[in-house]
This record gives sequence, structure tokens and C-alpha cells, in this order.
Amino acid sequence: MHHEAPIYTFLGLDFNLANVLMITVASAIVFLIAVLSTRKLAMNPTGIQNFMEWIMDFIKGIINSTMDWKDGGRFHVLGITLIMYVFVSNMLGLPFSIVIDNELWWKSPTADPVVTLTLATMVVALSHYYGVKLKGTAAYGKEFFKPFWFMFPIKIIEEFANTLTLGLRLYGNIYAGEILLSLLAASLATGVGGHLAAIVPMLAWQGFSIFVGAIQAFIFTMLTMVYLAHKVSNDH
Repeated sequence: MHHEAPIYTFLGLDFNLANVLMITVASAIVFLIAVLSTRKLAMNPTGIQNFMEWIMDFIKGIINSTMDWKDGGRFHVLGITLIMYVFVSNMLGLPFSIVIDNELWWKSPTADPVVTLTLATMVVALSHYYGVKLKGTAAYGKEFFKPFWFMFPIKIIEEFANTLTLGLRLYGNIYAGEILLSLLAASLATGVGGHLAAIVPMLAWQGFSIFVGAIQAFIFTMLTMVYLAHKVSNDH
């Protein structure tokens, strides 16, 4: 279902207020989880602390699979933040959506290409920053001309392609899931028959969307570590 975005213009710039709201909500939820899981640390973790330690070990495993811990240990917190933020963002639009005056206010922020491409741009920019920081400007610049000098334009195109695919893959999966959920929800209003016919596939798609959202959060984090590994590791 198509709904307008609530746009607010300030100093000649257009701001999507729904994106601002949902980015803030997702950030607040991740921050709250982090605070609750570290408020009362115990040697034998239980509950949310145990969950957070599992996330930490999971991200450590991803990093170790892409680069040496000596190089990748500095990205541990980044990986934890990304996987939690992307997963929470993917889940926000699943239970319901809020439309006011044909303007969509409540949705998954990752169902907007502006948000996902911004995340992807941040990741690629960070990979270049750490590449220069750890290898030096001259040594890092030479990487774009290996193994042959004419590889430079190809590698530049590759950087743009990595940014687009990283952002659009996440956007496409989450947006498609929300569109189908909205169509199923619309069929609930077509009477008792439509309600009964739609409720089972809607619940099934909700479950599948949770699985897809989790997989996309994992893929985004994994690819982030792969891109960083290619820039900071000497064996890539």
C-alpha cells in the first residue's frame, strides 16, 4: 500500500520525520538493551546479560572468520552495535504500521533506501579511514593499483558497487516484507471470509519476516567485517 512520507522542510532541506522518529526509536531500544544487560554484571550471567555475552561471542566469531583478532579486535563494538541496530530496525515495522492522514509514521527505518544507503556509505567510509590509518596514505593508495595500474578504475567502480549492494540488499528485503504484510492486513478488512483467509498467511509471513530480518542483520554485519578486513589486513 502506498502512503506519503511526512516531510518537513527546514532551511531548504527536506527531512522525513518518519525516518527521524524510527531511527530515534531504534537507537533508544538498542541503548536500553545495552544498559539493562550491563547494569548488574555477574560472573554467572543470566537473562539479558547472557544474551549480550552471546552476541559478543557471535560477533567475535565473525571477526575471527574474516581477519586476525589483532587487526579486527578494534571493530568488536562496531559489529555488536551494527547487528543489534539493524535487527531492531528490521523488526519495528513487523507488528504494525501507523498511518495518519495518509502519511506513514511507524515503519522499519531499514525499509527506506535513504537509511540503508547511509549505513552502507558509513561502513565503506570507515573501511577507507581505517585502511589509511593502519597502513598509511601512500601504502593504502598503492592498493588500488595492484596487481596492475589499469585496475584503478575497476576498483573505484567496485567501491561504489559495494555501497549500493550493501544498502539496497537490506532495503529490498525489508521493504518487500512490509509491503506483503500491508497487503495481507488490507485483506483482513474485507469481511469474515477475508479475515479468516488472511490471518494464517499473515502469521506465517510474520514469522518468516523475523527470520529474514535476523539473516539480513547478520549479512550486513558480516559484509561490513569483510570490507574492513580487505582494507586493514595485509593478507587481503
